[in-house]
Amino acid sequence: MNLQDLNFNKEFLGKKIIVTGASRGLGAEACKVLADRGAEIAMLSRSKIEMENLRNRMQNSSKHISIKVDFLNNNSLNKAFKKAIDFLKKIDIIIHVAGGGFGLKEPLIKNDDLRTLLQVNFVAAAELNRLTVNTMKKGGELKLIHVGSITSTEAIGSVGYNVAKASLASYVKSLGRELYKKKIVVTGILPGGFISPGNSMDRLKKKNIKDYRKFIKTRLPREKMGEVEEILPMLLFLCSKHASMMGGCLVPIDAGESKAYQI
Repeated sequence: MNLQDLNFNKEFLGKKIIVTGASRGLGAEACKVLADRGAEIAMLSRSKIEMENLRNRMQNSSKHISIKVDFLNNNSLNKAFKKAIDFLKKIDIIIHVAGGGFGLKEPLIKNDDLRTLLQVNFVAAAELNRLTVNTMKKGGELKLIHVGSITSTEAIGSVGYNVAKASLASYVKSLGRELYKKKIVVTGILPGGFISPGNSMDRLKKKNIKDYRKFIKTRLPREKMGEVEEILPMLLFLCSKHASMMGGCLVPIDAGESKAYQI
């Protein structure tokens, strides 16, 4: 690779991309920067209205589609995938951003609640990956990028959320090894706390500024909340041709928030 070729302004021209969790936060911001660089995007989220508002603000809005989906229902996911592939014709990249804790913080978590967290944070992504790989033409290439969390490696969140994100991390590591020979690069990022319009930190800041400031003071070594703009370059790198050696890798991006050693 020539380092002079590391230019994301040309990398995504004409690329066909699915982004989940696209209505707000990191998902929405990823859609905007990819559209600015010429990508064609199928946006998947629960909120059709928010996605349509976003799509209308994106470059070349007619080249993007917003698709409402219930990530808790694999039948809904299958229908959404069909709409995406019918619109895009093929898929080059999937960015799995959808997820969350849904306020389910009970340590002795109920079975149904645990299923909900696993479905949204892990199982839905696995199903979408399966559908996509099964539609690939021979000789094609694909990148599958997953947004996990530093809770994948240490128990700092709720029991259910920790388990769901740890499951996603083990999936990425395992699948990355299995699919390399098919020219499919499976990767992920493990963010710490960061703020983006509509994400969990943005909601915390608006709801409880005291706890928001406490989080910054006690959890973040640089005593500054991460910004979504600091996350996006790594995400774009993993979507690019330059991530050829990243299969099965999960990249922490947390400004020193996490404390676990990875050996």
